[in-house]
This record gives sequence, structure tokens and C-alpha cells, in this order.
Amino acid sequence: MTTIATPAETIGNVRRWAILAASTLAQASAAIMMHGAAFLIPALHDQDGLSLTRAGVIAAAPTVGVMLALVAWGWVTDHRGERLVLLAGLSGTALVGLAAALTHGLTLLGVLLVLGGAAAASTNAASGRVVVGWFPPQRRGLAMGIRQMAQPVGVGVAAVTIAVVASHAGVHAAMWVPTIGCALALIVVAAVVIDPPRPDRKSAVAPNPYVADGYLARIHGVSVLLVVPQFVVWTFALVWLVQDRHWSPASAGVLVLVAQIFGAIGRIGVGQLSDVVRSRMRPLRWVAWAAAGTMLLLGVTARLGWLVAVPLVVIATVLTVADNGLAFTAVAERAGPFWSGRALGLQNTAQFLASSIVPPLGGLAASHLGYAWTFALAALFPVVAIGLVPVRGERPLSH
Repeated sequence: MTTIATPAETIGNVRRWAILAASTLAQASAAIMMHGAAFLIPALHDQDGLSLTRAGVIAAAPTVGVMLALVAWGWVTDHRGERLVLLAGLSGTALVGLAAALTHGLTLLGVLLVLGGAAAASTNAASGRVVVGWFPPQRRGLAMGIRQMAQPVGVGVAAVTIAVVASHAGVHAAMWVPTIGCALALIVVAAVVIDPPRPDRKSAVAPNPYVADGYLARIHGVSVLLVVPQFVVWTFALVWLVQDRHWSPASAGVLVLVAQIFGAIGRIGVGQLSDVVRSRMRPLRWVAWAAAGTMLLLGVTARLGWLVAVPLVVIATVLTVADNGLAFTAVAERAGPFWSGRALGLQNTAQFLASSIVPPLGGLAASHLGYAWTFALAALFPVVAIGLVPVRGERPLSH
């Protein structure tokens, strides 16, 4: 096993936490581009007359771009460093967002969303590597939990802004949100982030971590299964509230934002728990059990029209995002400093492959079966994931 180098004492704690904050901001801004298209669905459906299935295809466009670019960004991160990747990716995302905001046509929007997702993918491997590289093992769970809160926060910001802007000014105007966010993140990253230390490549032995055993492959599989209920909730919670519960887009967006904030806090808590119990995989299994039960309850209560379905969608949002930081940290720790970029790229590629399929297939299921059955069926995926979590193969965390 190749281990992550212990962070050098070349920077103080203030700078280390500032780098964590900057990488978190970068990931949150990129998440608005990667996941914000889901909140265009009400406008695409009501204003542009698209079916839920066709609107879901546009919503999935950024995740297709992310999926295509992640491993390449991971390779660049491993060979050229995290700072360069973050600066290049955020610049590209802001430029693509600007083009999407200033042009017209849904076909062109779909193409630009693919390109925007590909550029935004840079933050996934690079910002994670920055955190793992600068924090020691006994603090990585907490630090990565903070970094992983960026995704739900970004989704929450997208929910409360993109849906409202799209409903009043159109889907193209809504693209100013990720454009501005990534431009601001670019400035902060340029001012704060430096590459973490790593061993000398010429003297270090960096064997392929996928050859030794199937540990990383099993984590990838678990993450793919757990991303299905996550994206079912992310994609259809707002439109379910608007169409089935008759909420306004603004009110539904606020609820989604609140749910994402709780989800971000949950990631921090689960990360800290993994540091305390000195295991990433046991808490991952606990989260999978909780997600399965909550998605099933959400489906049943939504079908019956009970009011409790609304708080349950908040709980489901929290639980279905809680696993990401655990898996992400475990992959980086297992892969080592010279493979973690590619391993994290493969991790996210598998996740985004699944997430790119969820919106159109979920839209098809919601159109024919209803949102309640769509929520309930999503509970099957974490049940399968539970048996795949590699608890026995996990090595103790060093302190």
C-alpha cells in the first residue's frame, strides 16, 4: 500500500484551513454548474413545453461532461498539481457559463452544459487531493467532510436561485448563477491555494492500487449504487413539491436549500465520526441502511399524500449525500499520492455515469408511475450497496 505523505510543516494551520475553505468554495461553485441544470426542469417543462423525459436529458447534460473529463483531470492532477487544475477548470467553467447565458436555443444550451460539466469536473479530483495532501489521517475525515459539504451547498444555492431566475427570465438567464460563482472562486483559489507536498516521484514506488485487491473497485461500486437515491431526490424533490404539493418554485427552492444545508452539516458529522471510530467503511454501511429506510418511507408517505413526506424529503436529502465524503477519503487514502487523482477521477466517473442516467430514467418513471414510486424504487439501490461495502478489507487508520 502506498501511503499519503504526511503534510509538511511548511505552512501554518491558518493557511491550511484557508486552503480547505478555498477548495470548498471551488467545489461548491462547480457544483452549481454540474447539478444546477436539474432546477431548470420546471421552466423547461412549463415554459418550453418539454416532457419530463426530455427535460431530464438536458438536466443530465453537465453530468455527461463531468463523466467524460474526470479521469483526464485526475491524470493532470497527479502529474501537474492541484493548483493548475483548479485554475484552468474554474476559468473554463466561467467562460462556458457566460456563453450559455448570452446565447439562445435549447440544443446549444445542452452542448454548452456538457462543456461546462467537463470544465467543472476539474474541481472534483483536485480539490479533494488538496485536502488529503494537507491534512493528517486523524483529521482527514473532518476536513474532507467540510470539503464535501460544498456539493450540497452548491446544489442548495442552485435550487434557490436557478429555479427562480429561470421561471422569471428564462433558462439561459439562469446560467449567470454558475458563471458568477466560478469567477469568484477562481479569484480566491488564485490567492490562497498551493500544492500539497508529496514524495519525490523518482524515488517513490507507486504501484497500481487496483492490482493488489478489489477494495477500490468495491468502493466505486458502492458509490455508484448510493448515488441513485441521491440524484433521484436532488432531481425530483423540487419538481415534486411544485407539481404534486403545489408549492411555488421559490418556496420549494428554499426548502431544498435548507435540506442541502443540513446535508452539508451531515457530511461534516459523518466525517468526524469516521475519525473517531477510525473507520471509513463502517459509517458508510450505517448511512446506506438509513438511506434505504428513509427513501422507502418517503415513497410510501408521498403516495398516501401525508404531510410527513415533506420533512422526509429533507431527511432523505441529508442521508443520501452523507456517504460521499467517506468514500472519497477512503479512495484517496488507499490510492496514495501518485494515484489518488486518477482513482478519484474513476470514483467520480462511475458516480456521474449513474447520475447522468438517473434524470431521464427517473423522469420516465415519474411520468408513468408517479414520484412516490420513483422515490420508493430508489430505496433498492442502497440495500444492494450494504453487502458490497468492504468492511473486512479496511486497514486501521494511522494516528
